[in-house]
Amino acid sequence: MSAGFSAFVAHYIEQHQAHFTALSDAIWDHPETRFTETFAANLLANAMEEEGFTVERGVADIQTAFIASFGNGKPVIALLGEYDALAGLSQQAGCAAPEPLVENGNGHGCGHNLLGTAALAAAFAVKAWMQQQALPGTVRFYGCPGEEGGSGKTFMVREGLFDEADAALTWHPEAFSGMFNTSTLANIQAAFHFKGVAAHAANSPHLGRSALDAVTLMNTGANFLREHIVQEARLHYAVTNAGGSSPNVVQADAEVLYLIRAPQLDQAQEIYQRTINIAKGAALMTDTTMSVRFDKACSNYVPNRALEKVMYGYLCEYGIPEYTSRERQYACEIRQTLSKEDLENAGLNIARTGGQAGKAWVAALGESVLMEEVAPYCESGEVMYGSTDVGDVSWVTPTAQCFTPCFALGTPLHTWQLVAQGRTSVAHKGMSLAGKILAATAIALLSDRTLLDQAQQEFRLVREKQPYHCPIPAGVTPSPLA
Repeated sequence: MSAGFSAFVAHYIEQHQAHFTALSDAIWDHPETRFTETFAANLLANAMEEEGFTVERGVADIQTAFIASFGNGKPVIALLGEYDALAGLSQQAGCAAPEPLVENGNGHGCGHNLLGTAALAAAFAVKAWMQQQALPGTVRFYGCPGEEGGSGKTFMVREGLFDEADAALTWHPEAFSGMFNTSTLANIQAAFHFKGVAAHAANSPHLGRSALDAVTLMNTGANFLREHIVQEARLHYAVTNAGGSSPNVVQADAEVLYLIRAPQLDQAQEIYQRTINIAKGAALMTDTTMSVRFDKACSNYVPNRALEKVMYGYLCEYGIPEYTSRERQYACEIRQTLSKEDLENAGLNIARTGGQAGKAWVAALGESVLMEEVAPYCESGEVMYGSTDVGDVSWVTPTAQCFTPCFALGTPLHTWQLVAQGRTSVAHKGMSLAGKILAATAIALLSDRTLLDQAQQEFRLVREKQPYHCPIPAGVTPSPLA
């Protein structure tokens, strides 16, 4: 039966490849940052409706979030789609030099134009198989906005939108083909606003109370804190309001945005409380007042080994796309723009997913510019030093995700090089491959209850040891990028 539906899926997605490519490229052409993805959300939701899915828009009180469903009853298999871009990464497609389309404009620096479209393609293929085989169950496409700095899925989890899902499947564009089988860092993001008193900086500085000084002192304190937290933790900050551009004015208003990461949510929460104390101290030292705005948070990702093994089987079955000489030439040109450190770090990230076998496999890659084979799989205990709101989904339903090759080997995420490649044939081939893997895995779960039972049993054992609490407090609402 597997051979039957895996071949069906491959044929279906290849037959409709032009349509999926057009959707992905249209989203690439209209890069929108967190919770402003009106074009992308409408484009995908409309396509789902045209295909016969029932679409509920504006879910979780997020205008650009939606759920598209087909079928009835159990099991319910969720396919996760993202479509938000990053600020400041505008870039022309298909070139090997930094050439922004719009100065300081947005760009798809994490490949989410591909991510959401591949999940849509998978949903279409699953629906077609369900209809042909009269297969019971429900397939759902979750349109998830605001992954980049917004934790859109965490808000959706908080509102119970995944409570009925029996499993969730997703992927992420990468430069290699393998499983996303590591944990991630939980995070908390909050803005610290300081209010002081304006004054003439020369004539009457003694009358002023500098909010910018408070931000500076807070950042200094946070830098000292770094020595006294677990080594895997991370503190990032951006001064979002420096109080103006006039040095002869004591700045009365200033704000700094902090992103705090740690392997476990309780660790991130502890570091967050210590960061609040540092902010309070900065306010005391400068005689200013301080307020905190909790922006967003997400939990660490919990791998599900049973689901991973099912997905990895289809990752291996579909293999690696074939590349043309022209595609290889462009990959070589991109490779020339990458530093030695970029390439080394990419190798470490790949090796992290494959354990000891992964390290040897990466070493054997040599000077390869495009992926030639699927990376080895292991039940990795490593931590990926990034965060994803898929983490919260993994706490409420068994979840699996993979990587497929969409870029030249070594390409770092969140760079102009990735944006440039996100509208090329290599990216489209990786997207198509991801759609096949997601669809085949979903059909396997719909067809064989044993596979789903194994995943859910593993999930229950994890939850018994550590219950889930949503890291975003009630009352906090999603906010667009400032």
